[in-house]
Amino acid sequence: MTGNGFRLWIVLASLAACAPMALAAEAPSYTRTEDVVYGRKFGTALTLDVFAPKQKANGAAVIMVVSGGWFSSHEAINAGAFQELLRRGYTVFAVVHGSQPRFTIPEVIEDMHRSVRFIRTHAKRFGIDPDRLGITGGSAGGHLSLMMATAGRPGKPEAKDPVDRASSRVQAIACFFPPTDFLNYGQEGRDVFKALEAELRPFNAPFDFHQFDEGSRRFLPIQDLEKRRQIAREISPITHVTPDDPPALILHGNADKLVPIQQAEVLQRRFEACRVPFKLVVREGAGHGWPRLGDDMAIIADWFDTHLKKPAATNEAK
Repeated sequence: MTGNGFRLWIVLASLAACAPMALAAEAPSYTRTEDVVYGRKFGTALTLDVFAPKQKANGAAVIMVVSGGWFSSHEAINAGAFQELLRRGYTVFAVVHGSQPRFTIPEVIEDMHRSVRFIRTHAKRFGIDPDRLGITGGSAGGHLSLMMATAGRPGKPEAKDPVDRASSRVQAIACFFPPTDFLNYGQEGRDVFKALEAELRPFNAPFDFHQFDEGSRRFLPIQDLEKRRQIAREISPITHVTPDDPPALILHGNADKLVPIQQAEVLQRRFEACRVPFKLVVREGAGHGWPRLGDDMAIIADWFDTHLKKPAATNEAK
Protein backbone atom coordinates (compact mmCIF):
# COMPACT_ATOMS: atom_id res chain seq x y z
CA MET A 1 0.00 0.00 0.00
CA THR A 2 1.48 3.35 -1.04
CA GLY A 3 0.80 6.88 0.19
CA ASN A 4 -1.84 7.08 -2.49
CA GLY A 5 -3.88 4.45 -0.66
CA PHE A 6 -5.31 6.93 1.78
CA ARG A 7 -6.31 9.15 -1.15
CA LEU A 8 -8.21 6.38 -2.87
CA TRP A 9 -11.59 7.71 -1.83
CA ILE A 10 -10.93 10.98 -3.68
CA VAL A 11 -9.93 9.13 -6.84
CA LEU A 12 -12.95 6.85 -6.75
CA ALA A 13 -15.32 9.72 -6.08
CA SER A 14 -13.81 11.58 -8.99
CA LEU A 15 -14.28 8.65 -11.36
CA ALA A 16 -17.84 8.08 -10.25
CA ALA A 17 -18.63 11.74 -10.71
CA CYS A 18 -16.93 12.25 -14.08
CA ALA A 19 -20.21 12.58 -15.96
CA PRO A 20 -21.58 15.31 -13.66
CA MET A 21 -18.24 17.08 -13.92
CA ALA A 22 -18.35 17.08 -17.72
CA LEU A 23 -21.81 18.58 -17.61
CA ALA A 24 -20.72 21.15 -15.06
CA ALA A 25 -17.84 22.17 -17.33
CA GLU A 26 -20.35 23.09 -20.04
CA ALA A 27 -22.79 24.93 -17.82
CA PRO A 28 -21.61 25.21 -14.20
CA SER A 29 -24.42 25.54 -11.71
CA TYR A 30 -22.13 27.06 -9.12
CA THR A 31 -19.50 29.74 -8.70
CA ARG A 32 -16.02 28.85 -7.47
CA THR A 33 -13.83 31.23 -5.52
CA GLU A 34 -10.33 29.82 -5.28
CA ASP A 35 -7.55 30.22 -2.72
CA VAL A 36 -9.40 32.11 -0.01
CA VAL A 37 -6.86 32.54 2.79
CA TYR A 38 -8.32 31.32 6.08
CA GLY A 39 -5.11 31.53 8.11
CA ARG A 40 -1.33 31.66 8.07
CA LYS A 41 1.39 29.75 9.90
CA PHE A 42 5.15 29.99 9.66
CA GLY A 43 4.72 32.44 6.79
CA THR A 44 2.57 30.01 4.81
CA ALA A 45 -0.99 30.75 3.70
CA LEU A 46 -3.75 28.24 4.47
CA THR A 47 -6.44 28.26 1.80
CA LEU A 48 -9.88 26.98 0.92
CA ASP A 49 -12.06 27.11 -2.18
CA VAL A 50 -15.69 28.20 -1.95
CA PHE A 51 -18.32 26.56 -4.16
CA ALA A 52 -21.64 28.40 -4.06
CA PRO A 53 -24.76 27.20 -5.92
CA LYS A 54 -26.12 29.79 -8.32
CA GLN A 55 -29.73 28.91 -7.57
CA LYS A 56 -31.75 27.58 -4.64
CA ALA A 57 -29.00 27.95 -2.05
CA ASN A 58 -30.37 26.53 1.18
CA GLY A 59 -28.25 28.64 3.54
CA ALA A 60 -26.40 25.67 5.01
CA ALA A 61 -22.76 24.82 4.37
CA VAL A 62 -20.65 21.67 4.18
CA ILE A 63 -16.91 21.67 4.80
CA MET A 64 -15.11 19.19 2.55
CA VAL A 65 -11.81 18.18 4.17
CA VAL A 66 -9.35 17.69 1.31
CA SER A 67 -7.14 15.05 2.88
CA GLY A 68 -5.88 11.53 2.24
CA GLY A 69 -3.22 10.11 4.54
CA TRP A 70 -3.14 13.65 6.00
CA PHE A 71 -1.77 14.76 2.63
CA SER A 72 -3.60 17.81 1.29
CA SER A 73 -3.24 19.93 -1.82
CA HIS A 74 -5.22 22.38 -3.90
CA GLU A 75 -4.88 20.09 -6.92
CA ALA A 76 -6.87 17.38 -5.11
CA ILE A 77 -10.03 19.52 -5.02
CA ASN A 78 -12.62 18.04 -7.37
CA ALA A 79 -16.07 19.60 -7.57
CA GLY A 80 -17.37 16.41 -9.16
CA ALA A 81 -16.99 14.65 -5.81
CA PHE A 82 -19.60 16.88 -4.17
CA GLN A 83 -21.93 17.77 -7.04
CA GLU A 84 -24.83 16.26 -5.13
CA LEU A 85 -24.31 18.70 -2.26
CA LEU A 86 -24.19 21.65 -4.65
CA ARG A 87 -27.28 20.40 -6.45
CA ARG A 88 -29.20 20.41 -3.18
CA GLY A 89 -28.20 23.98 -2.42
CA TYR A 90 -25.28 23.57 -0.02
CA THR A 91 -22.37 25.96 -0.16
CA VAL A 92 -19.25 23.79 -0.05
CA PHE A 93 -15.93 24.86 1.44
CA ALA A 94 -13.05 22.68 0.20
CA VAL A 95 -10.40 23.08 2.90
CA VAL A 96 -6.71 22.42 2.25
CA HIS A 97 -4.68 21.94 5.43
CA GLY A 98 -0.96 21.95 6.17
CA SER A 99 0.14 18.69 4.58
CA GLN A 100 2.29 15.79 5.61
CA PRO A 101 5.17 15.05 5.46
CA ARG A 102 5.93 18.61 6.62
CA PHE A 103 3.19 18.80 9.25
CA THR A 104 2.01 16.24 11.79
CA ILE A 105 -1.57 15.36 12.73
CA PRO A 106 -1.77 17.65 15.81
CA GLU A 107 -0.67 20.56 13.61
CA VAL A 108 -3.18 19.63 10.92
CA ILE A 109 -6.00 19.53 13.49
CA GLU A 110 -5.18 23.12 14.46
CA ASP A 111 -5.58 24.11 10.80
CA MET A 112 -9.02 22.54 10.74
CA HIS A 113 -10.12 24.41 13.86
CA ARG A 114 -8.97 27.62 12.18
CA SER A 115 -10.88 26.85 8.98
CA VAL A 116 -14.19 26.26 10.79
CA ARG A 117 -13.75 29.42 12.86
CA PHE A 118 -12.99 31.40 9.68
CA ILE A 119 -16.04 30.11 7.84
CA ARG A 120 -18.31 30.85 10.79
CA THR A 121 -16.84 34.35 11.27
CA HIS A 122 -17.45 35.20 7.60
CA ALA A 123 -20.83 33.48 7.31
CA LYS A 124 -22.58 36.67 6.18
CA ARG A 125 -19.98 37.23 3.46
CA PHE A 126 -20.58 33.70 2.13
CA GLY A 127 -24.37 33.84 2.50
CA ILE A 128 -24.64 30.97 4.97
CA ASP A 129 -26.06 30.32 8.41
CA PRO A 130 -23.15 30.05 10.91
CA ASP A 131 -25.18 27.57 12.95
CA ARG A 132 -25.76 25.13 10.10
CA LEU A 133 -22.32 23.75 9.29
CA GLY A 134 -21.73 20.15 8.25
CA ILE A 135 -18.39 18.49 7.59
CA THR A 136 -17.30 15.54 5.47
CA GLY A 137 -14.23 13.75 4.17
CA GLY A 138 -12.79 10.30 3.58
CA SER A 139 -10.17 8.33 5.49
CA ALA A 140 -7.83 10.97 6.98
CA GLY A 141 -10.39 13.56 5.87
CA GLY A 142 -13.01 11.59 7.80
CA HIS A 143 -10.75 11.49 10.85
CA LEU A 144 -10.29 15.27 10.76
CA SER A 145 -14.03 15.74 10.24
CA LEU A 146 -14.71 13.66 13.34
CA MET A 147 -12.19 15.66 15.34
CA MET A 148 -14.14 18.82 14.54
CA ALA A 149 -17.38 17.05 15.44
CA THR A 150 -16.20 15.61 18.75
CA ALA A 151 -13.50 18.08 19.80
CA GLY A 152 -14.74 21.35 18.34
CA ARG A 153 -13.83 24.24 20.62
CA PRO A 154 -15.70 27.30 21.87
CA GLY A 155 -14.52 30.70 20.78
CA LYS A 156 -12.12 32.79 22.82
CA PRO A 157 -13.94 36.04 23.66
CA GLU A 158 -10.70 37.77 24.64
CA ALA A 159 -8.86 36.90 21.41
CA LYS A 160 -7.38 39.76 19.42
CA ASP A 161 -8.20 38.05 16.13
CA PRO A 162 -12.00 38.05 15.61
CA VAL A 163 -11.74 34.64 13.89
CA ASP A 164 -10.47 33.11 17.13
CA ARG A 165 -13.56 34.39 18.93
CA ALA A 166 -15.75 32.03 16.92
CA SER A 167 -16.46 28.40 17.75
CA SER A 168 -14.99 25.54 15.72
CA ARG A 169 -17.93 23.23 16.43
CA VAL A 170 -20.04 21.80 13.61
CA GLN A 171 -23.68 20.71 13.59
CA ALA A 172 -23.46 17.45 11.62
CA ILE A 173 -20.79 15.02 10.38
CA ALA A 174 -20.88 12.42 7.62
CA CYS A 175 -17.76 10.68 6.35
CA PHE A 176 -16.11 7.64 4.77
CA PHE A 177 -13.93 5.00 6.53
CA PRO A 178 -12.17 7.18 9.16
CA PRO A 179 -9.58 6.18 11.77
CA THR A 180 -11.19 6.82 15.16
CA ASP A 181 -9.12 5.18 17.92
CA PHE A 182 -5.33 5.20 17.63
CA LEU A 183 -4.83 3.28 20.87
CA ASN A 184 -6.97 0.35 19.73
CA TYR A 185 -6.29 0.09 16.03
CA GLY A 186 -7.89 -2.98 14.51
CA GLN A 187 -8.15 -4.70 17.86
CA GLU A 188 -8.23 -3.77 21.52
CA GLY A 189 -4.81 -2.88 22.94
CA ARG A 190 -3.03 -2.56 19.58
CA ASP A 191 -1.89 1.03 19.25
CA VAL A 192 -1.19 2.91 16.04
CA PHE A 193 2.56 2.63 16.55
CA LYS A 194 2.29 -1.12 16.03
CA ALA A 195 0.25 -0.46 12.90
CA LEU A 196 2.92 1.96 11.67
CA GLU A 197 5.32 -0.98 11.65
CA ALA A 198 2.91 -2.91 9.44
CA GLU A 199 -0.02 -1.76 7.29
CA LEU A 200 0.41 1.95 8.08
CA ARG A 201 4.16 2.06 7.37
CA PRO A 202 3.74 4.63 4.53
CA PHE A 203 2.18 7.07 7.00
CA ASN A 204 4.92 7.48 9.56
CA ALA A 205 5.44 11.18 8.82
CA PRO A 206 2.08 12.41 10.20
CA PHE A 207 2.87 10.58 13.46
CA ASP A 208 6.44 11.90 13.69
CA PHE A 209 5.63 14.03 16.73
CA HIS A 210 8.13 16.74 17.67
CA GLN A 211 8.39 19.46 20.28
CA PHE A 212 10.38 22.68 20.28
CA ASP A 213 13.32 22.70 22.69
CA GLU A 214 14.13 26.17 24.03
CA GLY A 215 17.67 25.20 25.02
CA SER A 216 18.83 23.97 21.64
CA ARG A 217 16.33 26.06 19.65
CA ARG A 218 15.47 22.97 17.65
CA PHE A 219 12.46 20.76 17.07
CA LEU A 220 13.29 17.45 18.70
CA PRO A 221 11.46 14.15 18.19
CA ILE A 222 9.27 12.91 21.01
CA GLN A 223 10.63 9.46 21.66
CA ASP A 224 9.00 8.60 24.99
CA LEU A 225 6.35 6.00 24.12
CA GLU A 226 3.93 7.10 26.83
CA LYS A 227 4.06 10.71 25.60
CA ARG A 228 3.48 9.48 22.06
CA ARG A 229 0.56 7.40 23.23
CA GLN A 230 -0.90 10.41 25.03
CA ILE A 231 -0.76 12.41 21.80
CA ALA A 232 -2.33 9.50 19.94
CA ARG A 233 -5.13 9.50 22.52
CA GLU A 234 -5.70 13.25 22.07
CA ILE A 235 -5.94 12.98 18.28
CA SER A 236 -8.40 10.07 18.47
CA PRO A 237 -12.02 11.19 17.95
CA ILE A 238 -13.28 8.45 20.30
CA THR A 239 -11.51 10.19 23.19
CA HIS A 240 -13.69 13.28 22.86
CA VAL A 241 -17.21 11.88 22.38
CA THR A 242 -19.72 13.57 24.70
CA PRO A 243 -23.54 13.80 24.79
CA ASP A 244 -23.54 17.24 23.15
CA ASP A 245 -21.80 16.04 19.97
CA PRO A 246 -23.55 16.42 16.60
CA PRO A 247 -25.19 13.49 14.80
CA ALA A 248 -22.70 11.32 12.90
CA LEU A 249 -22.82 9.07 9.84
CA ILE A 250 -20.01 6.75 8.70
CA LEU A 251 -19.83 4.66 5.53
CA HIS A 252 -17.27 1.84 5.75
CA GLY A 253 -16.33 -1.32 3.88
CA ASN A 254 -16.16 -4.45 6.03
CA ALA A 255 -13.11 -5.73 4.09
CA ASP A 256 -11.04 -2.59 4.67
CA LYS A 257 -7.51 -3.63 5.65
CA LEU A 258 -6.06 -0.12 5.92
CA VAL A 259 -8.66 1.33 8.28
CA PRO A 260 -10.48 -1.68 9.81
CA ILE A 261 -14.24 -1.39 10.16
CA GLN A 262 -13.59 -2.00 13.86
CA GLN A 263 -12.72 1.70 14.00
CA ALA A 264 -16.27 2.63 13.01
CA GLU A 265 -17.82 0.00 15.28
CA VAL A 266 -16.05 1.15 18.46
CA LEU A 267 -17.02 4.74 17.73
CA GLN A 268 -20.61 3.69 17.15
CA ARG A 269 -20.75 2.11 20.60
CA ARG A 270 -19.34 5.25 22.20
CA PHE A 271 -21.84 7.51 20.43
CA GLU A 272 -24.73 5.26 21.34
CA ALA A 273 -23.60 5.16 24.98
CA CYS A 274 -23.77 8.97 24.95
CA ARG A 275 -27.19 8.82 23.23
CA VAL A 276 -25.98 10.79 20.24
CA PRO A 277 -27.59 9.95 16.86
CA PHE A 278 -25.21 7.72 14.90
CA LYS A 279 -25.56 5.64 11.75
CA LEU A 280 -23.10 3.15 10.28
CA VAL A 281 -23.60 2.11 6.66
CA VAL A 282 -21.60 -1.05 5.89
CA ARG A 283 -20.50 -1.85 2.36
CA GLU A 284 -20.23 -5.64 2.19
CA GLY A 285 -16.92 -6.91 0.81
CA ALA A 286 -15.61 -3.39 0.17
CA GLY A 287 -12.11 -2.32 1.05
CA HIS A 288 -10.69 1.17 1.49
CA GLY A 289 -12.99 2.63 -1.13
CA TRP A 290 -15.31 1.02 -3.69
CA PRO A 291 -16.09 1.52 -7.38
CA ARG A 292 -19.33 3.49 -6.98
CA LEU A 293 -18.35 5.41 -3.90
CA GLY A 294 -19.34 8.67 -5.58
CA ASP A 295 -22.97 7.53 -5.68
CA ASP A 296 -22.96 7.40 -1.88
CA MET A 297 -22.69 11.17 -1.72
CA ALA A 298 -26.49 11.02 -1.98
CA ILE A 299 -26.54 9.28 1.41
CA ILE A 300 -24.24 11.98 2.79
CA ALA A 301 -26.51 14.68 1.38
CA ASP A 302 -29.60 12.99 2.86
CA TRP A 303 -27.93 13.04 6.27
CA PHE A 304 -27.21 16.75 6.02
CA ASP A 305 -30.75 17.40 4.73
CA THR A 306 -32.04 15.82 7.93
CA HIS A 307 -29.65 17.39 10.42
CA LEU A 308 -28.94 20.81 8.92
CA LYS A 309 -32.53 21.81 8.37
CA LYS A 310 -33.40 25.45 8.68
CA PRO A 311 -35.04 26.00 12.09
CA ALA A 312 -38.77 26.51 11.91
CA ALA A 313 -39.78 30.15 12.15
CA THR A 314 -41.05 31.14 15.58
CA ASN A 315 -44.18 33.16 16.12
CA GLU A 316 -42.02 36.12 17.13
CA ALA A 317 -40.04 35.87 13.93
CA LYS A 318 -43.25 35.71 11.93
